[in-house]
Amino acid sequence: MRQFSYEIYDVFTDTPLTGNALAIVDDADNLTDLEMLQITREFNLSETVFICKSGNPAHSASMRIFTPGGELPFAGHPTVGAAIFVARKRFSDINSDQDAVVVLEEQVGPVRCGVKLRNEGVSSAVFDAPQLPCETSVKLGDKGDIAMALGLDVQDIGFENHIPTSWTAGVPFSFVPCKGLEEIKSIKPVIGLWDAAFGSGDHNNVYVYTRETELGAHQFHARMFAPAMGITEDAATGSAAAAFAGVVFQFDKPADGTHICSIEQGFEMNRPSVIQLELDILGSKMHGMRVGGNAVAVAKGVLSL
Repeated sequence: MRQFSYEIYDVFTDTPLTGNALAIVDDADNLTDLEMLQITREFNLSETVFICKSGNPAHSASMRIFTPGGELPFAGHPTVGAAIFVARKRFSDINSDQDAVVVLEEQVGPVRCGVKLRNEGVSSAVFDAPQLPCETSVKLGDKGDIAMALGLDVQDIGFENHIPTSWTAGVPFSFVPCKGLEEIKSIKPVIGLWDAAFGSGDHNNVYVYTRETELGAHQFHARMFAPAMGITEDAATGSAAAAFAGVVFQFDKPADGTHICSIEQGFEMNRPSVIQLELDILGSKMHGMRVGGNAVAVAKGVLSL
């Protein structure tokens, strides 16, 4: 019998049993692709990470990310959670606060993460996005198609100069601006109309956002739906936040400098989460972008296969 240790982290939160839950399986080099998918479905969380050894001594670890629907090349809350997990393992014999740099190999390439380990408080991580966001070639349906797929009225779609668009920073998403908090809370996805509104690809993921927020310190409220990946709704989506930087840049046109956006998500699921998005603008162009947040460990155990 083979055994693999694992931990469960709640990510993009400082409170256990909120945020986005993540399973992290350690020393997973000898697991097959099928076993990784089966384990992911056993945990039945939005994502599970498998930590493997890196062949590059400059990198901290290699990692693979699975949803119940298959493997992802990159994802945000697995990157934050895995970075903290890998750093804690490295500094397991230190009983004080520790800052660290962790480089994780993902399918999109190496991802550099800054980690703050806190012995008494909540640990956090921020990562440099592996690529800057760019618009995709996905052809979205019209506002009527999009509204019907979300169970909304057509006048609920859009605010200010924001219109539906599609962006990627490693994983593609369709971004749908919503009139306000009341409207975004009333969304009831109609999966039979999904392809007509958002395309029929493997990643017809939809990120709906509004400026009206539950908490005044935040700039956006969001919900994310990814039925093709087996995710009915996600509590916090770091890869979507990374791509959302393109939306913010296109429509809000931030001035030169560093801009920080706090995005709240998961409130409708009773899993409130907060994602920090940082954009560096130089010469009216996006020069860099980072995503980060807190995470707390809530469980550990052993898989026996």
